[in-house]
Amino acid sequence: MTYLLTTGAEQAFSYPTFAVIVGVVGFIAAAGLGSLAWYNSKRPPGWEDKERPNVVPGIDTQQ
Repeated sequence: MTYLLTTGAEQAFSYPTFAVIVGVVGFIAAAGLGSLAWYNSKRPPGWEDKERPNVVPGIDTQQ
């Protein structure tokens, strides 16, 4: 009986840490991909003449 209680307690502490890491990595990935999509999309009013950062690859939309 003691084995079951200690095994469950050991696993309970590792799960929230893993969930937080997955959440943080997911947030960073979503923010990065969202930024790429925004930079490659049509410019909002007032931003039409702004330059695209060198880090963002250009996508040819004229097909």
